Amino acid sequence: MTQLYFLVILNVFVRKKKNKSGVVSVQVIAKVNGKSKLLQTIGSSADLIKIEKLVQKGHNFIKSYNDQQVLNFSDTKSVYKSVFSSVSSHTEIGTEALLGSIFNEIGFAKIADPLFKYLVFSRLIQPVSKLKTTEYLFLYKEIEISPQQIYRYLDKLHSTQKELVQQISYEHTRKILKDDIRVVFYDVTTLYFEIDQEDELRKTGFSKEGKHQNPQVVLGLLVSKNGYPLAYEVFEGNKFEGHTMLPVIDAFKKKYNLAQLVVIADSGLLSKNNVETLQEQGYEFALGARIKNEAHRIKEKILALDLSNGESAVIRKGNLKLIITYSDDRAKKDRYNREKGLRKLEKQIRRGKLTKSNINNRGYNKFLKLEGEITVAIDTEKLKQDSRWDGLKGYLTNAKLNKDQIIENYQHLWQIEKAFRVSKSDLRIRPIYHRLQRRIEAHICISFVAYKVYKELERQLYEKKAEISVNKAIEIAKTIYQITAEMPDGTKLKHLLITNEKQKKLIELFHENFG
Repeated sequence: MTQLYFLVILNVFVRKKKNKSGVVSVQVIAKVNGKSKLLQTIGSSADLIKIEKLVQKGHNFIKSYNDQQVLNFSDTKSVYKSVFSSVSSHTEIGTEALLGSIFNEIGFAKIADPLFKYLVFSRLIQPVSKLKTTEYLFLYKEIEISPQQIYRYLDKLHSTQKELVQQISYEHTRKILKDDIRVVFYDVTTLYFEIDQEDELRKTGFSKEGKHQNPQVVLGLLVSKNGYPLAYEVFEGNKFEGHTMLPVIDAFKKKYNLAQLVVIADSGLLSKNNVETLQEQGYEFALGARIKNEAHRIKEKILALDLSNGESAVIRKGNLKLIITYSDDRAKKDRYNREKGLRKLEKQIRRGKLTKSNINNRGYNKFLKLEGEITVAIDTEKLKQDSRWDGLKGYLTNAKLNKDQIIENYQHLWQIEKAFRVSKSDLRIRPIYHRLQRRIEAHICISFVAYKVYKELERQLYEKKAEISVNKAIEIAKTIYQITAEMPDGTKLKHLLITNEKQKKLIELFHENFG
């Protein structure tokens, strides 16, 4: 049977071993499978000059030996052990390769602090507390950082880098949209805290998360077309959302010296004061209208339109336009929601759980009326009147855009809703474990940057016609590791471990990122 041999590079070195007699033996040693193996004894002496000559002979021996050892390939276990013993590290580099290039392309590398990038990436890859983040960075990235270093950096981010972060995001968005920043979208959300006591920032208020007893902050976010984040601001938890929009938009317009903006926002931002101020300051806007709350004359005009599916019409309101649209799908949803609410009311009435003492006019209770002292019944006339509004949607605007453009732009508001959803679920913007205002705001700043990177990765995946989501791309990247092997002369060899087709596909899509 033919013997097969395999050439393996070993870690070979010269060792000086002092004996009990005081004589020094000079030996050539090889590291095999983590154990020392004597290759050659060069000689021994007690004289320092002779010892140094023997050491030189040892180095010459290694050179002629060429740092190589022939192993019998039939002993495959020894071969593999020899190779594996030279591996010095095993590091996940997929996320760094995937997200690092995108981070740099956006321009965030202008913020030179390495911690900035690590915190942003951690929010995308492993969104946990700052303490858990230090553990993650150490275990998977071989980066040793203390929680105190993170806290000190958050203070620096808040005091010196917050505005630069938003400017970088704006400049990149302006570039990819080819300067088309005329239409912007604004909305707010709330972030609650698992605490009992309020402070200057964290206050109880109307919670979009249904946590009305918990102190919270209000987060206002401004995005562009396609949902790219432009600016944000943090407000006290009891701030009325209608009072947050103008400060954010005014600051944004002034900071970037923008001549004109068209502001799109939902009906929650619609107030008489906002409409008047937007007009006074020369803004164009399109706000979701509360058409059921209009004056009787306007409501009669709306109901008389008799629109069919996909049709729209314009009703003049002084110098404003009220655009009305009708959709069969919306009508079906309105009808379903009303019937669902009614079933709940009827169930409560049958069980005697709905009495005069707990009647209010909120939600579907508006369809109830009081008969006599204690009888509660469904007001069928109100039901009939409400059904006339099924499928209708209104937009109040002063913009020069035509009605179809207004409707199309307003439909982009789902992008900002997605931004809040992704931030709360995938990026886990909350829970927020900080109590100091500057660190709460710095934490939100990190989440803002993480969402910007998320959106850019999403855009690039779309352009590359990739059939995977952002979350899936990141999950695959988390499985891509690199091993480093140390050679006898100290040089290091690196090798990317690719073990499946999903990894190969991701690397093909972003080959320039992985080098």
